[in-house]
Amino acid sequence: MEMINYYYKNINQGGSNMNEDKLFQQISEAVVEMEDELVEELCNKSLELSIPADKTINKGLIAGMDKVGRLYEEEEYFLPEVLTCSDTLNIGLDILKPHIETESTDSPIKVVIGVIEGDTHDIGKNLVKIMTESAGIEVHDLGRDVPLKNFVNTAEEIGANFICMSTLMTTTMMGMKTVIDMLKENNIRNKYKVMIGGGPISQRFADEIGADAYSADAYGAVEKIKLMMAS
Repeated sequence: MEMINYYYKNINQGGSNMNEDKLFQQISEAVVEMEDELVEELCNKSLELSIPADKTINKGLIAGMDKVGRLYEEEEYFLPEVLTCSDTLNIGLDILKPHIETESTDSPIKVVIGVIEGDTHDIGKNLVKIMTESAGIEVHDLGRDVPLKNFVNTAEEIGANFICMSTLMTTTMMGMKTVIDMLKENNIRNKYKVMIGGGPISQRFADEIGADAYSADAYGAVEKIKLMMAS
């Protein structure tokens, strides 16, 4: 804790971005190590230092959860550890979310988001939801293990601009292509931008199935949504 207080002192004295980055690193490591109290303390301190909440979420909490995901893929962490890390992450989110500055817009972008049928891993999807909502985007969250037709039906019902799908399982990846094929079969493919993401997903896979965009993280997803709407 003395080392953490040292970083605080430097930042409060107008320290460099390197000190701010060290705070984010501490938050990230605390998520990985499942240190609930430390995450709570560090996130509250970031607010005291007037660091934007969305920046702390992205560079601290989400960065930590990304590492947890890699540890899971490498079989160093298993489902119980991932769930415990998720609980630690949520402690930080509960502190920071009320302080996110939302962007207002007269005509909000509408997004349908969910985890593909057959997959119940929704941590990444939830992070994307938080970041998109903070950007003033209207998010319709279908949850996890979503029947494929529900993406299309909901998009039609609400007049969505985007359909966003995620998965952490290679066995469910092709469900994303099925949704795109459904759009084509109903002659409504051009009505929607389709974005995909998740552990096994890549830009190459997105290109192969005809998705409009791929994002490796929540912050990138928001930026790509904005960019596509502006073009």
